[in-house]
Amino acid sequence: MKRTIRTTALVVGTLMATIGLPVAAAQADDPAPRVDLRVLVVSDGGPSTDAIAAELEDAGTPYTEVDLNDSGRAVIDAGFLADTVDGRPRAKYQAVVLPNDNPFPTGSAEMATLVAYEQAYSIPQVDAYTYARPQVGLNAAVGTGYAGSVDGLRAEVTQAGKAGPFGYLEGTVPFEDNSPTVGESYAYLSTPVTGTDFTPYVQAAIPGRATKGSLVGEYRHDGRQELVVTFVYNRYQQQFRLLARGIVEWMTGGVHLGADRNYFAVHVDDVFAADDRWDTELNCTPGDVDCQPGEGTPDPIRMVPADVDHAIAWQNSHDFTFDLAYNASGSADHREDNGGQDLLADKLIADRGRFRWINHTYTHAFLGCVQDISVVPWKCATNADGSTRWVSRNDIVDEIATNEAWGVAAGLPLEQKELVTGEHSGLKVAPQQPVDNPNLQLALADTGIQWLGSDNSRDPVQRQVGPATTISRYPMNIFYNTGREAEQVDEYNWLYTSRAQGGGGICEDNPATSTCLDAPLDVATGYTGYIVPLETRIALGHVLSNDPKPHFIHQANLAEDRIAYPVLDGVLDGYDDLFTADTPVVNLRMKDIGVEMQRRAAWRAALDAGQVTAYRIGDSVTVQTPAGVAIAATMPAGTRHDGTGFGSAYAGRVSGWDAAGNLPYALDLPVSADAPATADGPHGTPAVTGAPTDTAPRTKVPSGVVAQVPHDAER
Repeated sequence: MKRTIRTTALVVGTLMATIGLPVAAAQADDPAPRVDLRVLVVSDGGPSTDAIAAELEDAGTPYTEVDLNDSGRAVIDAGFLADTVDGRPRAKYQAVVLPNDNPFPTGSAEMATLVAYEQAYSIPQVDAYTYARPQVGLNAAVGTGYAGSVDGLRAEVTQAGKAGPFGYLEGTVPFEDNSPTVGESYAYLSTPVTGTDFTPYVQAAIPGRATKGSLVGEYRHDGRQELVVTFVYNRYQQQFRLLARGIVEWMTGGVHLGADRNYFAVHVDDVFAADDRWDTELNCTPGDVDCQPGEGTPDPIRMVPADVDHAIAWQNSHDFTFDLAYNASGSADHREDNGGQDLLADKLIADRGRFRWINHTYTHAFLGCVQDISVVPWKCATNADGSTRWVSRNDIVDEIATNEAWGVAAGLPLEQKELVTGEHSGLKVAPQQPVDNPNLQLALADTGIQWLGSDNSRDPVQRQVGPATTISRYPMNIFYNTGREAEQVDEYNWLYTSRAQGGGGICEDNPATSTCLDAPLDVATGYTGYIVPLETRIALGHVLSNDPKPHFIHQANLAEDRIAYPVLDGVLDGYDDLFTADTPVVNLRMKDIGVEMQRRAAWRAALDAGQVTAYRIGDSVTVQTPAGVAIAATMPAGTRHDGTGFGSAYAGRVSGWDAAGNLPYALDLPVSADAPATADGPHGTPAVTGAPTDTAPRTKVPSGVVAQVPHDAER
């Protein structure tokens, strides 16, 4: 990436006086400065600064971005950075993020102003991506270090990193290597210059040498602190996702608005029912709408009691709980066909307390338009006047209420305000039904539904449907109509190979959203060798992105070959290998995910409207929000509000939501918390208190590696 990097020599006192920055912060008899809880991001449009901005955005941490490529951008001068409020010096930003250590032209007044500001108020600076050289405390990579690809590298967190901002990591930071033909990561590995105050936090072995080079480290010089990052990344890559939390903790000293946790929830749809099976000869699913009417013989897949025992044992071993979305008619039909017996239902009801349960409607009926399945693909039936025929309000109510009543009678621990309709039906689905069934919102009001599952691949934004709020769910690319690995691979090949290779050509018909496989997967090895690693990486990427949205699979995937478990093991076991015990996966039920998403939306709206004020003076933080908007914050362990502890412990900090009203909300930091600039000058290294003693389109993976379109298997 082309960069402009210059050096600037400065004399602190003279410079501050020249450019007009207050020197009061360095005078013993002046009041402690006010430091606003906001980050300044100076971007050159590169992926690294954009990644950090995205992390702040997702966490709900306020920031101001200055785009160096924008001719009409704000000028970074003394007034832009600092002023005085009620006689007290104010620093408007608690941290500065630059594309590199100096992205301005030689002699830039803006860089000089930033340097003086950082010195005056002890403001940390993140160099989002720079190369190793003495100006950042490192020896030049050429000759003594390494400059080149680091795809597949396994970096390590140093002891200083574990004791500091990266204490939530077990120690290994693996770099992605998703394609042998695409370069994904470039880095400079080098050692600190002798005599400099440079502390590596993340490092790796220098190829061909016995030494290790820094990838992330802290450089202290001239009364300033810089976090020097010497590898390029984007917001989606795993190596950045692992380090993003620590970068923010370092730049803020662990005191900032917003919160970041790692979430994973798995909904298992169609429980009690049976899912139709993919036919490897017909390349469709007999009994479902992708086969011509009457084509093939249905061969349904249904769990057995032993699958329940396996699910419980798996949950126990991973400290995790499935959410079972059930269709009670599946049990009623099974009993009718088997002399009143249903051993699966008996087992699930006996062990009902081991799971969370969600109403998935009684028969899994399609609740949108009335489907005309005489053609493939199906279409909406119409009335005589050409208008769409909709499933009625009464029919929708009957599907919801009957299933709920059955679950209550069976003693299922339901949250009765949650609902996932069959196929997410009733909600819009392109191209056949571009709008919601107008009867759906009426039926939701009739049945008291407040939380409604939607398909993230076609309805990703939380929205209101009558009284209900949608919760987007990620479809995992483990097909609803497969219980065996060979079936999964066969269908995968049909979806993701060209017609010339024997596939259905769906990938070549949709090149903007899907990439064809170079060759069909081997039926014997393709699942474990290709599909499992890919799906694991995608799901783990969601987990590491502060994204609470649930994933969904189907009961068929827990039966027969139990093909879901290798992916789920890959996510959770892989996670455990990366994070310390105080940074667990957060496994929320559906309504709690909805509440989290609603809070975030309200918080983001307040931030965007400029209605949130937050600042720190010494060991006190003050936050003010509009009435009804809860605050989100991350603070050092031991932080208190009105004498009681704030938030809950996570990743060595405390974080969470609290109602603030529209009155100032005060937080008292522990004495051990790092303080901003005082009469004694810059604060020390930021400490981490508590550190360890259906074929819907999917966006291509931004790292440049092709990804397959997921099959929205919700049938």
